[in-house]
Amino acid sequence: MRRRPSPPSPRASGGLVVEPTVDVPASGPWLVVGLGNPGPTYAGNRHNIGFRVVDLLAERRGARFKRHRSRADFAEDHVAGQRCVLAKPQTYMNDSGTAVAGLCGFFKVATERLVVVHDELDVEFGQLRVKLGGGDNGHNGLRSIRRSIASGEYFRVRFGVGRPPGRQDPIDFLLRDFGRAERADLDYLVDRSADAVESLLADGLEQTQNLYNVRPPAC
Repeated sequence: MRRRPSPPSPRASGGLVVEPTVDVPASGPWLVVGLGNPGPTYAGNRHNIGFRVVDLLAERRGARFKRHRSRADFAEDHVAGQRCVLAKPQTYMNDSGTAVAGLCGFFKVATERLVVVHDELDVEFGQLRVKLGGGDNGHNGLRSIRRSIASGEYFRVRFGVGRPPGRQDPIDFLLRDFGRAERADLDYLVDRSADAVESLLADGLEQTQNLYNVRPPAC
């Protein structure tokens, strides 16, 4: 199997620790962050599914991304009637926390109003697991965020990509595009993931888990 060059390993530690410097109210804006690696080389990778979900949320609203000084692309709009900042860190996965901490400080986002959308190896392809808090499970983007904001108590929308077949290296698997059979359902599954984010902001965690932490209907 031909291997493509990889960016910094998604399993290696990295990123600067940026301690929060402001107290933020729980009534402030939401920050929805999709994780991925920047640039067209990685656009279709499994590791970039967070970018795709956030792109769709922006597209639904006609919102345009701009570059923030924290090294993230962001768009401001309303999701589920609430002020929301949609963001895609441009730091590469390993340093995602640097951008997230900068955005939280600039927009005065409380940790309990942070939502991170990311790929998850330990969830079957296409299934969602919406949760609050938890460990990093080897995901270096989450590890970087935990280090940078000094907390893991934020919402996660975990998009299952499944485990690699056979003995394929998980890093190589994540940095490859979805397979042909997976791509047949991908638009529907990304759409469903964006719906789950909107539900989380509108209806809260429990109702969203009841609706989306189940096997999706047949495509």
